[in-house]
Amino acid sequence: MPKHCRLFHVDTFTRQLFCGNPARVVLDADDLTDEQMQTIATELNGETAFVLSAESADHDMQVRFFTPEHEVSFVGHVTLATHYVLAKCGLRGKGVIRQSSHAGIAEVDVAEVDGDYRISMSISPASLGPALAEHHRVQVLDALGISSPYLHHDCPLQILTKGGSRLLIGMRSPDLLPSLKPDMNELARLTPHIGAEGYFVFALNDPDQHGHLSTVSRMFCPAIGIPEDPVSGNAHGMLGAYLVAHNIVSTENGAFNFTGYQGESLQRPGSVRVHVTCTGAVTQSVRITGDAVILYEAALPL
Repeated sequence: MPKHCRLFHVDTFTRQLFCGNPARVVLDADDLTDEQMQTIATELNGETAFVLSAESADHDMQVRFFTPEHEVSFVGHVTLATHYVLAKCGLRGKGVIRQSSHAGIAEVDVAEVDGDYRISMSISPASLGPALAEHHRVQVLDALGISSPYLHHDCPLQILTKGGSRLLIGMRSPDLLPSLKPDMNELARLTPHIGAEGYFVFALNDPDQHGHLSTVSRMFCPAIGIPEDPVSGNAHGMLGAYLVAHNIVSTENGAFNFTGYQGESLQRPGSVRVHVTCTGAVTQSVRITGDAVILYEAALPL
């Protein structure tokens, strides 16, 4: 293990310590083996980014993502944490940075806002799969403790894929989300059968006085070692494409914005700003924006 590896613990989608979604970032990871990366992520017991040098001219840097269980293609909140750390350490300036990962190349924009940094990620839309088969639908609802009458009638249970796969489940009221009683063992058992690594349960708030849309959500990913995820940028990007595909939201000039709130159930509230551009019911691009704060920096032992 190289002597210069630096580890950062970052709380994302918040500016308040001990809120939002925690992420771990390891700088200067070029000399680490796959096994070492997995060992570090497992030991830290959280989603971890490893920053590596670029390999070609079409990107500025590489990032690999590991959960405590295995490597994954892309993690939104850990991407935010990575670029926040690089900005705070003076290793990358403001502007657009091209990040390469197993999910492809993503453009990340670093902006200075209110004396701190705010990170935006432009990602390609998630792929929409078919609606869930009825027998699997019943199994999932039972595992989550959801009764069918509580579902939003315009929201089919559908799997979306962008890096990872998530089953989106729309509820008719935000007030119903605290009552969920997920059976984590059953949700993990169902994962290989239905093809979703996580279960993203959401509800729409009424628009505020300015007409701004917001959502409230919870997400469960026991199959990848995360019983409940505090705040997910990637899943909110999927939600944007889902809302467009099912004409659940009104768009203006081929775009709409919403703010996703998540984490209250874990006492780690955070928020994700989402901008979606679309043509009709087809999403063209998604932009995820959030804040972050560094809890600590440490040197990895040899």
